[in-house]
Formats: sequence, C-alpha cells, structure tokens
Amino acid sequence: MSSRFRFADLAVPVIAAPMAGGPSTPQLVAAAIDAGGLGFVPAGYLSADAFADRLAATRAMTSGPVAANLFVPQPSAGNRADIDHYAEALAGEAQRYGAQLGEPRYDDDQWPAKLDVLLDMRPEVASFTFDAPGAEDIRRLADAGITTVATVTTAAEAAVAVSRGVDALVVQGPSAGGHRGTFDPAAAPGTQPLAELLAEVVARVAVPVVAAGGLMTAEDVDAALRGGAVAAQLGTAFLLSDEAGSGPVQRAALQDPQFTETIVTRAFSGRCARGLRNRFVDEHEAQAVLGYPEVHYLTSPLRAAAVRAGDPHATNVWAGTGFKKAGAAPVATIMGELSCG
Repeated sequence: MSSRFRFADLAVPVIAAPMAGGPSTPQLVAAAIDAGGLGFVPAGYLSADAFADRLAATRAMTSGPVAANLFVPQPSAGNRADIDHYAEALAGEAQRYGAQLGEPRYDDDQWPAKLDVLLDMRPEVASFTFDAPGAEDIRRLADAGITTVATVTTAAEAAVAVSRGVDALVVQGPSAGGHRGTFDPAAAPGTQPLAELLAEVVARVAVPVVAAGGLMTAEDVDAALRGGAVAAQLGTAFLLSDEAGSGPVQRAALQDPQFTETIVTRAFSGRCARGLRNRFVDEHEAQAVLGYPEVHYLTSPLRAAAVRAGDPHATNVWAGTGFKKAGAAPVATIMGELSCG
C-alpha cells in the first residue's frame, strides 16, 4: 500500500460514510475531504453513468483523495410467491397515497459497469457493502492503484474479506443507520456491540480497521481510535449538515420529537436496515419478507408518494441509534467538532 492511499495519512481520522439515495452529495463528500478527513461517493441506486458524473463532480470540488462505495450483488434471499403476498398486504398503503406499487425485479445494480467506472476514473479508495469483491476484481483494482475496503459485520466476514486481498476493513456495529452490511442476506444481523466486535477484528487481522455504527461525537471517535481503529466512519452525524442531500421530510423527521427510536426493519427494502420507527414499520414488519432488491423496487413508488405528501410514516428515514445528536451545521464544523476529542 506504500504508493496508494493510507488511512493513517488522514489529517483528521473521520470519514463521512457513503449514504446512498441522496444524502451523500458531492458537496458533502468534498467538504469532508477538505476538512482533512475522507468522504465516499455512493454508487448504490445510481446508473453507472450517473455514478461517474458524481465522481467527476466530487473530484472537481477538491484536490484531496476521493473515495467511492459500491453494493456487491448477491443472490436474492426472497422468492416471488412471498413477495407477491407482501405486495397484496401493501395494496391499501398504495391506495392511501394514490400510488402504484413497483414491479419487483432482481438486478445487479450495474456491477460490471460500475467496476469499469472505478477502473477508468481511479478514485483513491473504493469500499464495498454486502460482500467483498472476488480476489480477481480486488487485484484489478489494486493494479489500478485503488485502495480496497470491505464493510464487515462479524469477525468471520472480516477473515473472508482479508483472504480475498482487501487493503482495509470497515467494521460496522449494530447501531449503524441504513442497511447492515451482512454478507448473507438471509442471516439475522449480528448484535455484538461495536467495541467488542472491533477488538475481535483488530486482534484477528493485519490490515487497518475503521470503526462504524452509532458513532456521533468526538468522544465516540476517540473511543474507536483507542480501541484500535485507524479512523471512525460516521453517517447519521452528517444527515442534517448543510451539504447533505437529505430531503425536507427526512430532515423534519430526524428533528421531530414524535420519533423516539430506531429499529432494524426489512419492510422497505427486503434487507435489514436501521431507520426511524414509524407507522409503516409497526404495521408491516410482521408481514415483511426478505428479497433485495425486489422489495426495494416494490415499495419505491409508495415511499416516493409518501414523501410527496410530506408524510414520514410511510417512507424510510434511515438513521443510527444516536440520531438525536445530529446537528444542522456545515460539514467543516461537524468535522471540527468530531476531531476535538
């Protein structure tokens, strides 16, 4: 890694997590980089061309190292009969918001084309969620000078990722907002506290480890570093930042006292993810089925209609357990506060 990016070289050991679906704008990513940390351009839910445009826009805004994040495709854990049954259960929701449910379908999120974008545009860092790429893909990225990072949720996943040749790991604890990075989409997400998981992974691998999941303050960052992490990755802490692409409904919900807790749910996407506990989760989690990305496509028009109606109770508001500590401020201010521990 001597000629490539090293996390140890960051002036500020704080990383703005990749938040697909809107929050991680090029402006947010560039601001985190300019503040001495790192930011990730998320490729999830974008076409390969749109991803390339976001990378280019970010590169034009900063002279620092740029990072990107891709979803690694996996076989779906769902079956069409169960998904169709879930769609029937959601018919009333669609009618309530004047929406049509989407067509469940499986795709690979344009994985080959997005790998080509990485190899063509060569961001300094590429991280991966839902699995680690195969050894041959990691080798190709390394040959292009790109530092590779896998998101893991267990020590066993960490060992698999390292065996394939990744340069570093992001260890994601159970308090993280958004989708859990669990390799097996049918497995229940782990509940091992981040501090314990971090210690176990650091003791087991010989690559740099980044801590993530529920970190919101300078004290949290400091604890992660003392626990052996080379940096701390935070997402929820930036959701209300000036540069974030969080929509008005999401911003209002994060600050609304009626929302008191987060919950891990599969009701919106067919994959376990943590967000604000709202009416939709309470009414449909028991009926929800596994099946990503099919359920994501099924519920997408309904969630969009709820947002247009200004209703946070039928859309996902991904957030970690510490969401009440998120503040509205420029990214540079938030980064400065996080590095004062």
